[in-house]
Amino acid sequence: MIHHNSRRGYLAGAAASALFSLFPTATVSFLNPSPAFRLPIATETQLRHSSEDFAERSDRRSFLLWSSGAAFVLLRFPSASFAAEMNVDDFLKTGGVAMPMGVSGQAGKAKPETGVVLRDGSDVQRDGSGNVLAEILVSSADGSSDQKDQKDQKLVLVSFLSPWKVASGGVFDVEARDPKTGDGSFLAVAPLPKGASSVADVPDSYIAGELFKSTGRFSFYGAPTDVRVKKSYADAESPGYKTVEIGFSNLSQSTNAEIPRYSVVSATVPPGTNSLVMLVGSATTSRWKKGAESDVRKTVSSFRAAAAPRSGLAMKAREK
Repeated sequence: MIHHNSRRGYLAGAAASALFSLFPTATVSFLNPSPAFRLPIATETQLRHSSEDFAERSDRRSFLLWSSGAAFVLLRFPSASFAAEMNVDDFLKTGGVAMPMGVSGQAGKAKPETGVVLRDGSDVQRDGSGNVLAEILVSSADGSSDQKDQKDQKLVLVSFLSPWKVASGGVFDVEARDPKTGDGSFLAVAPLPKGASSVADVPDSYIAGELFKSTGRFSFYGAPTDVRVKKSYADAESPGYKTVEIGFSNLSQSTNAEIPRYSVVSATVPPGTNSLVMLVGSATTSRWKKGAESDVRKTVSSFRAAAAPRSGLAMKAREK
């Protein structure tokens, strides 16, 4: 009779034998596996031939144990496609994938609505010093709220200083971010609420509602939760600007866990417009305590949005 410990040892040995009989050229370090390790998928022919050879050298009990070991090995190791999608180093370091807005994450999802309309023929630019510049179209104070109606549009020049590179891709409008940490900032535009004529008239709850709506930038993987306005104050150094600090949690694409974040928003209403223009900077609370706060605050405090003087530039919205 085989004791339990002997059975386990035998099964482990059978599993190892199965692995190396199927893949004799593979070198596997079980104590220090490489993240890039790819286990080839055995064909039905390989499994059949290996099983027959092993059966010839063993009794029925050994063959059954070998089969169990082979099944364990094949089910235990991930497929190559899964390993290609998952960056283990980034997951262990940040608790999420390196590119939460990457191509695989974007599949089947609608583009977030930031309210930003770029002028046709313009690009979001960032110079060597980190200055980001963009030309956007907003509704004029004496027109309708339709930003795509050329006769009611007003050109606004937006600028801010960013330590992060400008994000490129179909889901981004005006955004600068670090794809490894998730720290970053993005531009958002919303119509003024009824009865408001300046940023001082805009309630904090309205700003939070616009930024955290179900179709917003922070809702790409689900609507944020635990949204709370922490602070709100006028910018003493820059009249016409208001700062709102908001804490919230949003869903992680990789773990489906809620990750706490902290955001700082600078909002203004450019003269001659009927639009609230905002720069939103944020980072996870863990990153916030490790130095991200300084980068976010510097970026947001540098934000400026000014109505451009009349010119011969075409006032046409760029196709999304």
